[in-house]
Amino acid sequence: MTEIGRLITAMITPFDDQGKVDYSQAKRLANALLDSGSDGLVISGTTGESPSLTTEEKIRLFAEVKEAIGDRGSVVAGTGNYNTAESIELSREAERVGADALLLTVPYYNKTPQEGMYQHFKAIAGSVSLPCMLYNVPSRTSINMTSETTLRLSQVDNIVGVKEASSDLDQIQRIIGGAPDGFRVWSGNDNETFYMMSMGGYGVVSVVSHLVGQQIKQMMGLILEGDIEKAAAEHHRLMPIFKMMFAMSNPIPVKYSVNQAGFNAGSPRLPLVVPDEKTAAEINELVSHYKIDLPVGAAAR
Repeated sequence: MTEIGRLITAMITPFDDQGKVDYSQAKRLANALLDSGSDGLVISGTTGESPSLTTEEKIRLFAEVKEAIGDRGSVVAGTGNYNTAESIELSREAERVGADALLLTVPYYNKTPQEGMYQHFKAIAGSVSLPCMLYNVPSRTSINMTSETTLRLSQVDNIVGVKEASSDLDQIQRIIGGAPDGFRVWSGNDNETFYMMSMGGYGVVSVVSHLVGQQIKQMMGLILEGDIEKAAAEHHRLMPIFKMMFAMSNPIPVKYSVNQAGFNAGSPRLPLVVPDEKTAAEINELVSHYKIDLPVGAAAR
């Protein structure tokens, strides 16, 4: 199956002045992120404002970003929601237009029981041949996918890993320790990457890699080399920017910061809004202390 990568950026979706998806800028951003350390990109995830994208916009984004980056990196298409049939349909479309993998979020709003989660994910995975990454994020879905359910799903051939954002390190350790060989655990929170990789996690699906991708990759490399002391120092150095990018609902701070860095990504779509003046000033002050890795002059290839 396709190698998804260790450092995956959950990419923002650029919009133009009329609030329409700016596909040209999306392609430029995708290549810029790969140039600054990312191995792959989640397209139409939470950070990509998936709830406010139409199905047609999502499919076109999957196709155009993959065409733009080619084999330089993976496109992980966000196709899961609380409707199993719709998730299957979108997953098949993502496969048709060239996506490399799928990101499948725990169903939100309808408070799915654990057996429902299992059947939901098994049905989606069974409808495609692409590798599937589960996504457990209780702070957004209102319900946790237990380690038992995750390990049960790890037996499905093309479910290859989980993006874990529960912040429950005991649960995450049970998954890492109990999963079959080849089942990978990505951190779903930038500020937990150090801890999770230090105990056997594979990588991170990152938001802050929009800004400091090479620096995050350096920290990850130090962990893989066994230099935990230097990795910990990098983790502590990066912690303030990790936290600041969640000072408001994601992706408000990171989209604002990408714009401030000189890359025109537009404003969020309603119901999200730009940061207020006080928060914007706080973001600007904090980010000014960091070298920004994103090459804003990168062109779509």
